[in-house]
Formats: sequence, C-alpha cells, structure tokens
Amino acid sequence: MTVAVLGTGIMGSGMARNMRRAGLEVRAWNRTRKRADPLAADDIAVTDRPDEAIAGGSVVVTMMYDAASVAEVIEPLDAPAGTLWLQTSTVGIDGADRLADIATGKGWIYVDAPVLGTKAPADNGTLIVLASGPAAARDPAAPIFDAIGSRTLWLGPAGSGSRLKLVMNSWIASLTAAIAQSVTTARGLGLDPALFLDVITGSATDNPYAHVKGQAMIDRDFTTSFSVSGAAKDCRLIAAAVEQAGVNATLANAVSALFDQAEQQGLGADDMSAVAQVFGK
Repeated sequence: MTVAVLGTGIMGSGMARNMRRAGLEVRAWNRTRKRADPLAADDIAVTDRPDEAIAGGSVVVTMMYDAASVAEVIEPLDAPAGTLWLQTSTVGIDGADRLADIATGKGWIYVDAPVLGTKAPADNGTLIVLASGPAAARDPAAPIFDAIGSRTLWLGPAGSGSRLKLVMNSWIASLTAAIAQSVTTARGLGLDPALFLDVITGSATDNPYAHVKGQAMIDRDFTTSFSVSGAAKDCRLIAAAVEQAGVNATLANAVSALFDQAEQQGLGADDMSAVAQVFGK
C-alpha cells in the first residue's frame, strides 16, 4: 500500500511519519514544500505536486486547513475510480458534504475521518479517528488509522465523523476559554493563578487538559500545539453547526468571538491557549 499524504503541517507531518514507521510506503506533498522536506529523512518521498503524490493508485489522505483548501487540491486530481480517500481535516458539516460530492464525481471511496488530538498525539500516533463512510472502506483504511491513532470509531455514513468532531471541538474550545477566564481572573484579583490548578487537582472538576493549558497560560508559553487561527476557524464551524442543530448558540458565538479577537490581535500562529491574552491579564 502506498499512501499519499496531502498536507504536512503540524498534524500531517506526524501522521506521515507514523504511517512510514508502520511499514507503509508514503509520499508527501505540502503547499509550502519546505514544510514537507524534513520528511525525506524518514524515508518518505516528498513531491512537488499533489498529482505526483497520488500517482500509481495511492490511498489519499488529506490534512489541510479547511474544506476550501482541500477541495482546491483534490478537484483537479485524476485518479482511478475506486481510489480510497481518507479525509482527516476538520471541515464542518457543509464542507464534509461538499467533499463527499467531489468524491462521488470522481468515483472515489470517501471516508470522512477527522481526528481528535493536536501535535503531540499526531507525533506519537495516538490520535482518535472519527471515521464515517462505507463499510467496504474499513479493512483497507485500518492500517492507516492504526498507524496514526490509538483508537478508531466508525460512526456510520460519511459526514457523521465531522458532526461528532464539531461536538468534541465545541467542548474543547469552551473549556479552553473557561480555563483562560479562571487563570486571568485569579491574576486580576491578586491571587497566584496556580492556586486554581491546585484546588481542582483530584476533584470532580479536574482533568489533565486544564493543567496543560492552564500552566501554559500562567507561564505565557504559547508554543503551538494547535493554533489560535485553527481554533477560530473551528469555532465558526461549531457556531454554524449549533444553529443548524436548533440549539441555543449563545455560548458557541461567545467562544467564537473570543478566538476571533485573539486572531485579530495578531495571535493567530500561537497556541490556542493564547486566547487568555484576550482577557487582558
């Protein structure tokens, strides 16, 4: 099996390396080639164009910013009917449907499979894969999903994965904003914000994520694991999905506005924990 990984940024590079470590032949392409070039040291073939990466009947894996960027790359490509396309980017409900239509037009087998996790899980092969698509795709997709993830959930028809990804990202974005508010409010009230993390430790409200992001906010260390820009994009998709679900979108819109503000303040390339800077302390 040869796998063409299209998009080798923070997430895609780690995914490609883990596929190669699992014994799969991997070709990689990225819009900015210098971000893909380091993969050559891992015995991954780096190509100048996406059509070179998919040549010869490769399985196609996409990991890009949004639905528009995926569609722009995939639409011109020519590959045989029956080509397996594993779409792992976060693209939202309408985006997933749009990409499914592109796959149908090409006669490709489309698996909507966004992943849960950031840079470290991508590097370590411990992502959670939210797969949705035809049952016939499960066996051929398994070696790839096993390489990049610790767990794969098959959720039904294509599009179900993107729907659950928005549900999960809604919780993550809201939690990040809540941690930021608690840390910065403690600081603003003249308290050591580390007390917040001390108090929740071992309680029913404790979770490892709060400590990772909370400590980053306390230290103002915003080394990127998942960017503010990516979170802002996802929050817009979440807000649209919440409204489409007929659910009150007050919280979704508020969280989205916070990440939009962080991006507008020039923090787009920083880790999403930098949303704490919006609170001003």
